[in-house]
Amino acid sequence: MPLYEYICRDCDTQFEALVTAGSQPHCPECDSAKLEHQYSSFAVGAPKGKGQFAKSAAPARRGGCGTCGDPRGPGSCSN
Repeated sequence: MPLYEYICRDCDTQFEALVTAGSQPHCPECDSAKLEHQYSSFAVGAPKGKGQFAKSAAPARRGGCGTCGDPRGPGSCSN
């Protein structure tokens, strides 16, 4: 089952959900089905030492570059 990240369009809750074929995830806070699928980066790190890995980048956040709210991410808008 794939694990996806979502943001609820009704209450702005960010969460992860395991999604099976044909199922519709719902917000754990308000039970809304109005969700925005987030594109996340998976953890890939270079070994630091014995069995330790470097931390991955922070997960994608809502708000694009932080000024206009474009959900496509930094550099997507003209701001």
